[in-house]
Amino acid sequence: MRMARPGGSAPTPRSVDVARLAGVSQKTVSRVLNDEPYVSADLRRRVLGAAQDLGYRRNQAARALASGRTRSIGVVTLGTALYGPTSLLVGIERVVREAGYTLRVAATVEGDPGGIAGALASLLDQGVDGVVISEPIDEGAGLISVDVPVLVLGAPPNFAAPRVVTARVGADVHARAATEHLLELGHATVHHLAGPQRWYSARDRLAGWRQALRAHGADEPPVVEGDWSAASGYAAGRELAGDDTVTAVFAANDDMAIGLIRAQLEAGRRVPEDISVVGFDDIPLAAYVTPPLTTLRQPLDGLARQGLALLIHVIENPEAEVAPAADQPVELLVRASTAPPPPRPTSGRDRRAILHPPRGPHGRP
Repeated sequence: MRMARPGGSAPTPRSVDVARLAGVSQKTVSRVLNDEPYVSADLRRRVLGAAQDLGYRRNQAARALASGRTRSIGVVTLGTALYGPTSLLVGIERVVREAGYTLRVAATVEGDPGGIAGALASLLDQGVDGVVISEPIDEGAGLISVDVPVLVLGAPPNFAAPRVVTARVGADVHARAATEHLLELGHATVHHLAGPQRWYSARDRLAGWRQALRAHGADEPPVVEGDWSAASGYAAGRELAGDDTVTAVFAANDDMAIGLIRAQLEAGRRVPEDISVVGFDDIPLAAYVTPPLTTLRQPLDGLARQGLALLIHVIENPEAEVAPAADQPVELLVRASTAPPPPRPTSGRDRRAILHPPRGPHGRP
């Protein structure tokens, strides 16, 4: 007879109780809870329903001993509050939880060349079954050895691992699309407010901008580099505000784009009548600034789902072949911060012709 726990609470349900309520064997319960194949939909439904009714929770420690796996995944990420890395980490956590795994996080600090290796060592000491590298900065790390499968989101350091799978957004292609949007509106060229070049994503966006200009035969203006913050965008906007020939800017993220717009408005330049601005990320604020910001939306949830599906597949099927992941699409959201360029300044003679056009024989222009 099972004994109640101290305090008179109900006894903890066991797998045998689930089997009894579902009318199946304990082996069937184990197969269902381990998500093994060749279990009928009816049996799976009965077992999962009984487990839910009883409030049964699997003993993960016992399961790890039996399977040799902890059903935990580690993620190495930069300790930052920036929108992109933070949103991606939230997406990773959600997908890992839905897959029945536990997430363990090790954060690095910008400027620490040994940060990735130290974070990985910490995760491996905890017995994780696989590792996600969501580290966005090139810290100059050398070859890193890992004895579990690795998922790299974006551009990786060099790894020696049993399996390495990758998933990426393809920011270079989409930065090119943003630049082409401005060129197709009629702007002679597009200036670029770049992110810090130690970041892989900033390099990709710079490369895409350059590719678009060269493909269209447009001049390549000097690059202004920010640090992802609205303050750095504001400083860049003040720097560019005195040059009336600047009619279009592609900023490497929305925060810098918003800061740049503020500086342009303070300088008396209208957006988009005098200057068009495109951002990148589609942060929640982007649709509500004045004017609403044209930007590129990153599919961070899709990236997390695609990448984690690959990683979990190779964890659970070590010998399986895995096709390379296709780049996730980025959506260009055209809002009110972009428009055709203003009319080019005219000479004095042209201006007089506009104000006083020649008249025909009947006095008509």
